[in-house]
Amino acid sequence: MTSDWDYFEKARNGDENAWNLLFNRYYKLLLNISLLITGSIDVAKDLTQETFIRMVKAKVKHREGSFKSYISTIAYRLALKENGHLKRNVKLENLNIPDESSTPHELVIKTERDNYIVRIIAALPDHQKEILILRLYGEQSYEEIARLMNLPLGTVKSRIFYAVKSCREKLLEKGIIE
Repeated sequence: MTSDWDYFEKARNGDENAWNLLFNRYYKLLLNISLLITGSIDVAKDLTQETFIRMVKAKVKHREGSFKSYISTIAYRLALKENGHLKRNVKLENLNIPDESSTPHELVIKTERDNYIVRIIAALPDHQKEILILRLYGEQSYEEIARLMNLPLGTVKSRIFYAVKSCREKLLEKGIIE
């Protein structure tokens, strides 16, 4: 079975099929990370493209951890850097997350629910919000987040626990979950 790291090497060596596979597999994930951090779909699309360019150009010294963690870390850092350049506060409350639901009814329900969840996440303190984005949208493990953010593993677990607890309470209040 070919791993994503193997496809990565093939893509770097000009294999168009490997490039397409990685692009199709990770585009939405990277877009979501960038979108939630920057608050702009246009900026998120640009950063996602930049992530793939940097991925191919990077000199990877080791293959420690998952490829997903590697590529989502690039997107995360680019998005944080972009926010620093723009020197603005991100207004996640106004985001409309792209959706691929099959029926108009499903689309309305999912979009409303997703927008509410984004507003809940946006209201979290920054130290919880960033970690939750990496966990839920970046699909990174606790260990990967701890390495990326240079935090003790216990701190990462604690912040995720309290962020999820806070989100759950607000979802219960709104009647979105039982």
